[in-house]
Amino acid sequence: MTMTLNSQVLISSDIEGTLEILRSLRTHERFVEIVKLDPKDDTFKVEDAKLAIEKAYMASEETTVIILAAKSFSPIVQNKLLKVIEEPPPKKEFILITLGKASILPTIRSRLPVKVLSEERLEEELGLDVAQLTLAGVYTFVQEHKRTDAKRMKRIVERIAKEAMMSGKYNLDEKTLELFKNAFVALDVGSPPQFVLIALLLKLLAKKKR
Repeated sequence: MTMTLNSQVLISSDIEGTLEILRSLRTHERFVEIVKLDPKDDTFKVEDAKLAIEKAYMASEETTVIILAAKSFSPIVQNKLLKVIEEPPPKKEFILITLGKASILPTIRSRLPVKVLSEERLEEELGLDVAQLTLAGVYTFVQEHKRTDAKRMKRIVERIAKEAMMSGKYNLDEKTLELFKNAFVALDVGSPPQFVLIALLLKLLAKKKR
């Protein structure tokens, strides 16, 4: 299942990670994001739905992707959004991201395709071939993760370590394995995730078997 910027409902246990992937797919589209994930303000309100509708009816020459993300959407909010989802203005795409499929009303499900993303699928979508790592690949991957937070970066580091060990393409002595441990420590003490990632990948690249 390949993620696209077309109207849909995405069910994901990692909403922030899903947002990152959608952003990486952006080319010429205009993005409008209404994201309610702050623990102090994680309820998608009727006012937020009204804002989304207002943005949908704003004229634009390029395609506008309106992303609505929250742990859940109440029936009242979904019913508020129903008409604009059913008959979207020209060049407007609606993407709803939430945790559970059961919370999406049948009326919304009948109008938008629903895709359930597993954590494994999200990791695959990140698109780094560790076994065939190149300098160009490192640069591209780091650029894709400029906004990745420390929590998700730890999962990425863990995945890179696992794939590096499974590939047999690296000289993984004790000193090399320390690279991964040090990356976790650096993330724990607040080092910028992007810097940690590029340092790890460049050092790993130097350990690639010739």
